[in-house]
Amino acid sequence: MAKRDYYEVLGINKSASKDEIRSAYRKLAKKYHPDINHEPDAPKKFEEIQEAYDVLSDDNKRAQYDQFGMAAFSQGASTGGAGNPFGQGFSSQGFGDVDLGDIFNSFFGGSPFGNRRGSNSSSPRKGADKLASVRISFMDSIKGVKVSLNVNYEAPCKHCHGSGAETPDDLVTCPDCGGRGYKTVQQRTFFGVSETQVICQRCHGRGKIVRHVCHECQGEGYKKTRTNLEVNIPAGIISGQQLRVSGYGERGRNGGPNGDLIIEVEVEKDQIFERDGNDIHIEREISFVDAALGCKLEVPTVYRTVEVEIPSGTQSGAIIRLKGEGIKGNNRKAGDQYIHLKCIVPTFLSESQKDLLRQFQKEEAAKGNKSWGRFFRK
Repeated sequence: MAKRDYYEVLGINKSASKDEIRSAYRKLAKKYHPDINHEPDAPKKFEEIQEAYDVLSDDNKRAQYDQFGMAAFSQGASTGGAGNPFGQGFSSQGFGDVDLGDIFNSFFGGSPFGNRRGSNSSSPRKGADKLASVRISFMDSIKGVKVSLNVNYEAPCKHCHGSGAETPDDLVTCPDCGGRGYKTVQQRTFFGVSETQVICQRCHGRGKIVRHVCHECQGEGYKKTRTNLEVNIPAGIISGQQLRVSGYGERGRNGGPNGDLIIEVEVEKDQIFERDGNDIHIEREISFVDAALGCKLEVPTVYRTVEVEIPSGTQSGAIIRLKGEGIKGNNRKAGDQYIHLKCIVPTFLSESQKDLLRQFQKEEAAKGNKSWGRFFRK
């Protein structure tokens, strides 16, 4: 069967830059690696992607491919009479300037070929984290609350502990790759003898095979589970803050533990209180008479109602600080509450009220304060 065009394999055009080639390869490698994708054709697609990247990421090979197509990599091909046996393998470096270990460490916590410094692909690996969100009221964020989340996750099988094998003795080292999860293939190319690593077709990169599958999970290593998870939201939490619940994320690999469930908390806005760190701001209206004469004002805080002394002569826009009446949670110093006062001028006045204010106006005018005059003219 004729091979597909390398540019088509990576989904790029012929003018693609090296960065575009690398980006396309990373995306496809993540999608089709057999250790992640268990579809029957995944190993074949993955090798096709590797081969395309190996050629297009190398300037010399790409130039040969652009000029001669697949013929440039066929044994005995000729370019002007000279042999040009690139072979059908990959470079001795495996993947040019892209390290598969980096890709899979970034996306999945490990390389499909394992760590060449000692660990291998059959080692237990923790699963990826999952993200969930919960919306709570403003007052619940201040005082703390317990919420119930309906969670779907893949719980490790209690019988095989995630291995998929009936007994520990049924999980054995793959005889084809010796437990490495990959094979090293040597081929002669234009540049000499090259080596490349390919996924082991028998164990699909795991390094282990199962002789007898677990009777509880049928070899899957996990069971799909739905549960109500009780989560304690601590007092003083802020919107956007995240909580971590261990063991409810994506399932682990090769008997490794599940990832964690990351819960992002969204706090609703309140109609009265506005939060700034651990401080609370509130707006209160008072009459111009109370502002002028002074009064006692009942003011709500996030924990209680307090009585506040408003001094005489208070101006509209004045701010009164209530020390220690802010938020006391989240292991930080308790905040304060700030009252923003707004003086309200009455819209309708009786004649007797107008007479009193006119008298007040005259007395103010006599003292040289003419600012009151503009408010109480006939």
